[in-house]
Amino acid sequence: VTGVQTCALPICLIQLGLICGAAAGYMGWNEAKKQLDVVRAENGYDGMSDVEKKAFDKENSEVAVYLALMIIAGLLACLFMCAIICGRKSLQTAIDVIDASADYIAHNKRVILVPNMHFLIQIVVVIIWLFGFLAVMSLNDIEASKIIPQKKDVKFKDKKFFYMAMYMIFGFFWLTAFVEYLSRFVVIVGATTYYFNNHRDRKDEEASAEICYGFTCAYWYHPGSIAMGSFIIAVVRFIKFIFYHLAKQAVKRSGDNPAVKALAACGMCCLNCIEKVCDYLNEAAFCYMAVTGDHFFKAAWNGFLLNLKHGLAFAFANTIAKVFMFIGKVGITVTNCFTLYVLMKYVRGDTEEVSSIWGPVVVVGVVSYIAASLFLSLFEEAVMALLTCVCVDMDMNGGEPVYGPATFHDNYAKAIKEDKGNDME
Repeated sequence: VTGVQTCALPICLIQLGLICGAAAGYMGWNEAKKQLDVVRAENGYDGMSDVEKKAFDKENSEVAVYLALMIIAGLLACLFMCAIICGRKSLQTAIDVIDASADYIAHNKRVILVPNMHFLIQIVVVIIWLFGFLAVMSLNDIEASKIIPQKKDVKFKDKKFFYMAMYMIFGFFWLTAFVEYLSRFVVIVGATTYYFNNHRDRKDEEASAEICYGFTCAYWYHPGSIAMGSFIIAVVRFIKFIFYHLAKQAVKRSGDNPAVKALAACGMCCLNCIEKVCDYLNEAAFCYMAVTGDHFFKAAWNGFLLNLKHGLAFAFANTIAKVFMFIGKVGITVTNCFTLYVLMKYVRGDTEEVSSIWGPVVVVGVVSYIAASLFLSLFEEAVMALLTCVCVDMDMNGGEPVYGPATFHDNYAKAIKEDKGNDME
């Protein structure tokens, strides 16, 4: 099965989802419009004043919602189709990179241990931090709540204890982000060495990735750069934490005012977007750093420029990879839950001994989803790292990749040959 055939499913799912969204919007708009005409006729809409018409239209805004859904989904479907047609070379490069990423993980199975090891490190770090945080909180007055049983209220004796608690919370975000980025950087370096250790002129000799070298780079050569990237994302998450609690208090004091709720939701949405952007730029910086060895800020700037230059290829690769990951997570979770149900009902007969089967199913589903996310995150990081390698390779060698595994060059050469044949026709 070629990379194009493999990636046809997520591409078709994206296009089909957008078309279905536009169709659903049209059907909802058409039905809502008919109902609105009936309601207008019953309430004498034509005889209303302008103020009454505005109030009536505000109460019956479903038509506008469905119309907006139809227009937005239709435009996105057209834009996605145009991107596929006009950017087929970038799409082919993205597909080849995804295929090479799967080969990287399949041929270097020891990389699977990287996120698991750092997950255990993360647990140890959180436990140590928790003891420190409890020690800081114990310096203050702790009183039992008069309203909620078993709840404790903390009253800070001094502002310095409050600042210490805030510092500990910020440290939590920084430490967890640092361990997370250490794991991702090891995988990225492994993917980079896998790409540049192979050459198109040595197709019979496939070199493996240097995972141990990835640990050396992460823990010895670039811990400062990783700490800087984790510091940036920790600042954003800390601001989100402060904003969430302030917004919660504002909503409570406003008496659940809808306007305040809307402002709080918009603020959280903006902060979530900023977090996603910063995380993506950090990953782009780490990928470029793994290739060139530059420090964080130089790698971040050059990685940003590389993303702008090859934006369509990065967009295709990341989108297709996310669809693959979503399909994998859902498939693993559903399979494990179904297996649990079969075992409990037909093998062990435990369904009669429990009051509800949904409890075990939910637990298995949550654990399966977390485990699947932990493993499949390798794929997304490998795609980003290998695509950065391909773009740097093409920029250094006149638009043609020289390095990379044999499967990548076989697919790339086949795609170039097909494009030339189409151009001649």
